[in-house]
Amino acid sequence: MQSTALRFGIIAAAFAGAAALAQEPGPAPHDLDRGRINSDPLKGLVINRTITVLGWDFYQRFSEIWQSLYPDAEDTMTVIERPTAQFGSEIWITYLNQTVFHTFLSPARSRVQQESKDAVGIVHDGIESINLQRRFVQDADLGPEEM
Repeated sequence: MQSTALRFGIIAAAFAGAAALAQEPGPAPHDLDRGRINSDPLKGLVINRTITVLGWDFYQRFSEIWQSLYPDAEDTMTVIERPTAQFGSEIWITYLNQTVFHTFLSPARSRVQQESKDAVGIVHDGIESINLQRRFVQDADLGPEEM
């Protein structure tokens, strides 16, 4: 009999504690759903998909020059490297799934600085061209990434 009373007391205490914890929800301190639907928090990234030290050097120089010349750029691009035994490293930069720069770097790291400087200008022109094309060419049969 005493164990039944003890069990009943534990169950009653649990219900009383749950009732004390259950309160009416107050207003949310921060409304997290105030942002625009089209806002992209990851704009302006230069994504690194390089493998070797040579590719990393190219990426470092390219991204430093890009950020210094275009600090407010909202274009996200990817630097991709494929090392080859015959040609050194094949490097290309893509924007919206389109290649805007492509080169082969010899294993000697002396050309990395100049190639990255040249790449910044070529990539900027390519991105402007792609954005212009997307803005003015509208086709009902093709999506923006297919033009």
